[in-house]
Amino acid sequence: MELNEPTRRRALEWIAAALAAAGAPQAAAADAAPAAFPTRPIKLWIPWAPGGATDLTLRMLAEGAGQRLGQRIVVDNRAGAGGTLVMPILAKSAPDGYTIGQMPQTVFRAPWTQDVGWDPIRDTTPIIQISGVTFGILVPAGSAIRSVEELFDWARRHPGELTLATNGVGTTPHVVMERLFRERGIGWIHVPFKGTAEQMVAVTTGLVMAGVNASGFAPFVDSGQLRLLATLGAERPRRWPQVPTLRELGFGVVATSAYGIAGPAGMPDAAVRALHDAFKAAMHEPAYVAELAKHDQVLDYLGPEDYARAMRAAYAAEREAVERQGLNRRE
Repeated sequence: MELNEPTRRRALEWIAAALAAAGAPQAAAADAAPAAFPTRPIKLWIPWAPGGATDLTLRMLAEGAGQRLGQRIVVDNRAGAGGTLVMPILAKSAPDGYTIGQMPQTVFRAPWTQDVGWDPIRDTTPIIQISGVTFGILVPAGSAIRSVEELFDWARRHPGELTLATNGVGTTPHVVMERLFRERGIGWIHVPFKGTAEQMVAVTTGLVMAGVNASGFAPFVDSGQLRLLATLGAERPRRWPQVPTLRELGFGVVATSAYGIAGPAGMPDAAVRALHDAFKAAMHEPAYVAELAKHDQVLDYLGPEDYARAMRAAYAAEREAVERQGLNRRE
């Protein structure tokens, strides 16, 4: 049967509409397909002042990772509160992979000592663990104090007069020294600083009598401006093999504060994997390993799953340590 022209036209229109409807899901799916990550610059938050060892090494690492991702990783600093100011940023940011931050040890400790409104496990997506730091106890080069025992002896003879600087309230140096002084029943004055550089200048010039910080102190020690009494790691650093560790001296303390990078909770697996792969490749570059060595740090790599386990373990361990020292917050 031959169709007349109006009927034939309507039939063709009906077939075209049916074909368009059949193809709509595929077209919609194509339109909804996520773009390759990343398509714009990424913000890396460092919760310390510029110029310290962690800041310098992470900036170098971010540059290398950004080259591999094909997008810049822009570093921003948010110093203060003992390195915990990264957490409010991550907790409130979109989990799209474009906001990430360094996770210092203090973020696992602070929720047990104060009300913070965030949780380092619940509110983050682990990406990669990078390294740890070398802490040291320092005095001015001209100080009469030449050992850790002499530091405690002076404080014992002058109750409440010893001024000692750290990189912030609740940081590992602060907690370690609080424990050591408390165990000996000795009073002291804690002087917190936001950045390594200003803290070391305060110790060098005698504004404070002693200081404890990560190995951003190295130039001051090597130039003869500061005397390194002891380090807090498990082994003596290669750079100063003559300097004992607190553990060697019988103080029963080992502290290295492993750190890594995380993003907001709920990040897509593809973004996590892309960031992880870029940072992992960059951190194993010989130039970056050499840069870490300048600050007496070594690689301590963990991937997302292992880093997640390490973060949970650190959170639990900090709770035990805080409760043991009587520093837990009062409900």
